[in-house]
Amino acid sequence: MEKFIGGLALGAVLGALLAANSSKARMLVKKGQDECMQKIDAYMEEKLSKGEAGGKAGARSAEKKN
Repeated sequence: MEKFIGGLALGAVLGALLAANSSKARMLVKKGQDECMQKIDAYMEEKLSKGEAGGKAGARSAEKKN
């Protein structure tokens, strides 16, 4: 996933540079970047919530063992 995010960022920068003189193209690039950032944020939130849930479950099982 990290390679995907890196490639996405590089593509976004290159696309923005190529479309710098066209307002319509700039709007499309901006829209694409916003959509990708939303997907990345959702992915990161999912990863964090899974990590928190795993940590809580591990703490509960440790308490039961004691």
